[in-house]
Amino acid sequence: QGYEDGFFVGPHLFDNVTTDMEIYRKEIFGPVLSVVRASTYEEALGMAMDHEYGNGTAIYTRDGDTARDFAARINVGMIGINVPIPVPLAYHTFGGWKKSSFGDLNQHGPDAFRFYTRTKTITARWPSGIKEGGEFNFKQME
Repeated sequence: QGYEDGFFVGPHLFDNVTTDMEIYRKEIFGPVLSVVRASTYEEALGMAMDHEYGNGTAIYTRDGDTARDFAARINVGMIGINVPIPVPLAYHTFGGWKKSSFGDLNQHGPDAFRFYTRTKTITARWPSGIKEGGEFNFKQME
């Protein structure tokens, strides 16, 4: 009420969604929850892994091993463990993977300023002992 001329949509819940439905295949932003049921953990993990979008997903479990496995294997940008998809505050990274990504980096959090940062990679090898012929001073330019 009060949004008759606008584009407001109230919360919606879609239950028993299957992988062949358009609501499953598309990425929806808004107060919409689609419940997709799987027979096994591996089937559920596979559905998220194989989906062309990868913005966010969540798992609810009391099993720490399952939670760690899920977080390590899933190819999705935002992961909730026993919380809904964790749309974060500004100081956390926000953004997905696959077709859910936008630009080279995420929009918030540390990635937001990495765009303006030059990173340095240092590769080191530490052989034992001082090798013969090693020089440890700077030569003057002539």
